[in-house]
Amino acid sequence: MTRPARPAEDPGRWYRQVSGGQWKALFAAWLGYLLDGFDFVLITLVLTEIADEFALDTAGAASLVSAAFVTRWLGGAVLGAMGDRYGRKAAMIASILLYSLGTFACGFAWNYTSLFTARLLIGMGMAGEYGASATYVLESWPTRLRNRASGFLISGYAGGTIVAAELYKWVVPHWGWRWMFWIGVLPVLVALWVRRALPEAGDWSARTAGRPAPPNPFRPLFTGRPRAWANGLLAAAASAALFCVFTPLGAGLRWPLSLLSAAALLGFAAQLGGRRRWLLYIGLVATVFCAFLYSWPIQALLPTYLKSELGYDPDRVADVMFYAGFGTMAGCWLAGFTGDRFGTRRAYACTLAASLAFVFPVFAVQDSLVGLGVLLFFLLALSQGISGILPRYIASHFPVETRAASLGFVYNTGALGGAVAPVLGARLAEGMSLGRALAVLTFGLTLVVIVLVGADVPRRLARLADREGVPDHLVAEESLSVPEANVETTR
Repeated sequence: MTRPARPAEDPGRWYRQVSGGQWKALFAAWLGYLLDGFDFVLITLVLTEIADEFALDTAGAASLVSAAFVTRWLGGAVLGAMGDRYGRKAAMIASILLYSLGTFACGFAWNYTSLFTARLLIGMGMAGEYGASATYVLESWPTRLRNRASGFLISGYAGGTIVAAELYKWVVPHWGWRWMFWIGVLPVLVALWVRRALPEAGDWSARTAGRPAPPNPFRPLFTGRPRAWANGLLAAAASAALFCVFTPLGAGLRWPLSLLSAAALLGFAAQLGGRRRWLLYIGLVATVFCAFLYSWPIQALLPTYLKSELGYDPDRVADVMFYAGFGTMAGCWLAGFTGDRFGTRRAYACTLAASLAFVFPVFAVQDSLVGLGVLLFFLLALSQGISGILPRYIASHFPVETRAASLGFVYNTGALGGAVAPVLGARLAEGMSLGRALAVLTFGLTLVVIVLVGADVPRRLARLADREGVPDHLVAEESLSVPEANVETTR
C-alpha cells in the first residue's frame, strides 16, 4: 500500500509549512513595502499639479520621478552592506526611516531643486528597503516556497499604490498636493514596531551564529589606499554626473555624463564580482535595467496620460489606478505560485510573453473607463506583477554572506532604467502621442527582458568565467536554515 505523501510534499497544504513566526516576518516586511510603494508613487499622482505650480514642462516634471533613481545604487550598496554585516532587520529599519524623512520633506519643497533633492533621499531609502526586505523574507521562509514569499512581499508595493490613489482623490482636491507627502511620515511608526517585534532572518542567523561579524561586502573597492581613493572619486563623479543628467544642470552634456556614470557603475560591478563573477554582476545589472525600462514608463506616466490625453478628473484617475494597482498585486500573487510550480525563470519569461497581447489595446481605449481598467488590470498583472519574483531570481545568484549588498547593488544600479524610462517616454511623446510612446517602449523592452531571462543570459555569461558556480544559492543553503522553532523567537 502506498504511503500518503507528507504535508511538506503536498502543494495543496503549503500554508501549513509556514510557521506563525514566518507569517509574521512576511507581514512586517509586506507592510513596510506597502508604505514604501505609497511614498514612492505619490509623485506620479501629483505630477501635473506640481508641474503647474513650478511651471515645468512634461520632461522636466518627469525628471522628478527619475530623481529617486539617481541615488538608488548608492542606497542599495550602503544599506545592503549594513544588512550583510549587522543583520537584515537593522537595514530594514534604517531604510524605512530614510524614505519617510524624504517623503515628509517633499511636502515643504519650494521649487524644483528642493523637491528633486528630497526625492534623492526617498531613492536611497527605497533601495535599502528592497534589498533588506527581500533578503529578510526569502531567508525566513521554507526554501520550496520562496517564490511565493517573494510574490507576496512585492505585492505590498502595489497595495501602496492603491492606497495612494484612493487618498489622492480625497486629499488633493481639498488640501492640495503637499498633504499627500506629509501623510508619508507614517512609516516611522512601522519602523519602531519592526525594531521591537521581529526576529532576525533564518539563513543569516544560521550562517553568522557563533562567528565574528561578516566583513564589509564592499571591501574589494577599498583594498589599498590608491584603489580606495580612486573608487571614492569615481563614486563622487558618478553621483554628480547622474544628478546633472536628470536636472537642467546637464543640458548639452547628457550623453557624455551618462556614459561617465554608466562606466563608473559597471566598473564597480566588475570589481565586486571579481575575476570569477564580474560577468554575472554586469549581466544582472543589464537585465534589471531593461526590466525597469519596460515597466516604468507606464508606472510613472500613466496618471499624466489619463489627465492630459483622456481628460480624466481626479476621481476617474483614482478609479483607473485602482484597477492598475490591484492588477499588479494579483499578478504578484500569481507569480509566486507559478514560480514555485514551474520554476522562477520559466514563469517569468512566459508571463511576460503573455502580457504583450494587452500593451497596444490598453492605449487604444478612449471612452470606456471600465474597459480601460480591465485591460490595465490584465496588462499589469502579467507584465509588472511578474516582478514579484524578481527578488527570488536575483537572490539565487548570491551566497548569504554578500546577498543583501549584492542584490541591493545589482537591482538598484539596474533600477536607473526607471530614471531613464519616464524621461524617454516624455521625449518620445514630443513626436507622437504619449499613449503611443508608452506602448512602444513597453512592448519593445518587454521583448528584450523575455530574451534575457528566458535564455538565462546572466548565468550563461557567468559560466564563461566560473564554470563551477552554484546554480541556485537559495536552494544550496537549505541545510543551513535555522529550525522552525528558532524562527518563532522574537527576542
